[in-house]
Amino acid sequence: MKESIQKKAEEVVVATERFKNSAAVIAFKYQGLTVAKFQEVRREMRAAGVEVSVLKNNISRRAATEAGYADFTDALSGPVALAFAKDDVVAPAKVLFSKLGEENNKIEVIKGIVDGDIYSFDQLKELSVLPSYETLLTQLAFGLLGSVNQLAIGLNLVAEKKEQE
Repeated sequence: MKESIQKKAEEVVVATERFKNSAAVIAFKYQGLTVAKFQEVRREMRAAGVEVSVLKNNISRRAATEAGYADFTDALSGPVALAFAKDDVVAPAKVLFSKLGEENNKIEVIKGIVDGDIYSFDQLKELSVLPSYETLLTQLAFGLLGSVNQLAIGLNLVAEKKEQE
């Protein structure tokens, strides 16, 4: 086997593992971005716990197919970058859609994989406005704490009423 073919096969294996081990993968076009702007996007993604990779489309297609995401391969044509998020499924969508609003930005979100499901542009846009995982947990904790607090007040009122009788 030629060395180049073997190297490409290894790249496919590595990319397949990244597809399988990521909570979210988003494909986006970056054509027209300056190198400085693309590096800025990468820095923001890295700060959010997301890794951005530009792979050859043939390798990306093979990896997506081997990982079980054959429906995702149509997004992999032309200059496409992939954002891989290990934990936070909202982070890559938040960063990319915040960049879409900037003036003269050439980013175009195409498609994504979130928790094993293929997401369209519109679904990813809805995902981008969700609060982060930590914020959702905080909101849940406050909601539960409020219910427990109301229960304690109610039980205290019942106990006081029984004491008066």
